[in-house]
Amino acid sequence: MILHSVIISNSLWARSQRAILPSLFRCLCKSSDAFTSVSSREGPCVDENCSDFLPWLGNKAGGEISSLLSIGKSAYGRALCAAKDIQTGDCLLKVPYSVQLAPDNLPPAMARLLGDEVGDVAKVALLVLYEKHLGKKSEWAPYISRLPLPEDMHSSVFWSDIELEMIRQSALYEETLKQQKQIEKDFLAVKLVSDNFPARFQNITLQDFTYAYGLVTSRAWMSSRGVSMIPFADFLNHDGTSESYVLSDEGRQHSEVIADRDFAPGDEVLIRYGKFSNATLLLDFGFTVSCNRYDQVRVALNVPQHDALYTQKLEVLGRDRTPRIKDDNEFTYYENSFAIREVRDGSSRGKGIPQSLRAFARIMACDSQQELDDLAKEAAENDGRLARKPLKNKNRELAAHQLLLSEMSRLIKDHNERIKSLAPTPPTPREESALRQRLALDFLSGELRVLKSASAWLESYCSRM
Repeated sequence: MILHSVIISNSLWARSQRAILPSLFRCLCKSSDAFTSVSSREGPCVDENCSDFLPWLGNKAGGEISSLLSIGKSAYGRALCAAKDIQTGDCLLKVPYSVQLAPDNLPPAMARLLGDEVGDVAKVALLVLYEKHLGKKSEWAPYISRLPLPEDMHSSVFWSDIELEMIRQSALYEETLKQQKQIEKDFLAVKLVSDNFPARFQNITLQDFTYAYGLVTSRAWMSSRGVSMIPFADFLNHDGTSESYVLSDEGRQHSEVIADRDFAPGDEVLIRYGKFSNATLLLDFGFTVSCNRYDQVRVALNVPQHDALYTQKLEVLGRDRTPRIKDDNEFTYYENSFAIREVRDGSSRGKGIPQSLRAFARIMACDSQQELDDLAKEAAENDGRLARKPLKNKNRELAAHQLLLSEMSRLIKDHNERIKSLAPTPPTPREESALRQRLALDFLSGELRVLKSASAWLESYCSRM
């Protein structure tokens, strides 16, 4: 997922701007366990294989990138650790735009051939493949050589058809297929360019391009240069409770991270990638978070074609809804798709179940043209939104919520059956498949938790009527 990083006009910590311009982050995780702060008091963690990385990057940038962090290893892969005591508010790193990989790093001849046919993600993916082909001759070799290998990538776009069947019940299944089709489309344009420069590329396959594309979508930020990969900053792992993000200082032309807490030498330093559900984390980053507070479930509703008022209901709904919605922290969805979040205990209003979903159900529950006309009139006399208030006819209000309850029950049954089928059984599958099975289990379990909370609230609401 390519999102805008937080933009600031100076080096002050602009935490309050996070809600306006969400950041994009990435992970080298090989675990489906919960991501929380990981600390070690046994001394600084150091990855000896990366001892030359910071000197190389500092030399390329013409200045020090960080004196507070070292490259190390954690339970989740490569990480950044405190090299000395860090205080809240300290600037952890500064990476100039000039040492970030962006579309304008592509050789001009290649960029001209691509034109506007493909987006920035595909352009940077092609750039990665170009630099990778150069090997040690590439000026970016110390960075390119430390990018994760294909076997370390577990975003759902890398899953086989059989593996994707594990999550067919979820909207993530269709979203993954959509992203795969976009990759295939971009590959056709990129292949034409690579074929024109056979000396600069090996025979690029769809698999090669998918790998590079996945690197970009899981690691890149948006800045004034477009989609950019930020060496060193993208070694930071995720902590869902962190208040640290990558900040883009357009005035000083660099990206930076400010510490949101104190760290002792050896502590792993983490940032929050965003308020992402496991669907987004799995699609773009290849990991899940157990008991993810931001989990949600996409529920799609449609008026049955056998409904006697099918045409009239579609007409009424068509006047009330927007064509498409984009959630900053999630993928795009259509007007009859609703994001349900966990309904916390004690929520009398069912916070987490969208009012738009309940309104849709109220329209579906109508059984006369007069009811539809009354709802349309009520909407026109107020804010224009249909059926956002309880129906005056309590029987119809009950029917609407029983319809939703029925849909929740169906989804719960499907998720339970799938989770049961994914329970590990001997013989133990190969490591990669076992990991993706655990990811699918964790993902579906999170959705099931959300569905059960919504179902419990709907049952309570119906019983009160």
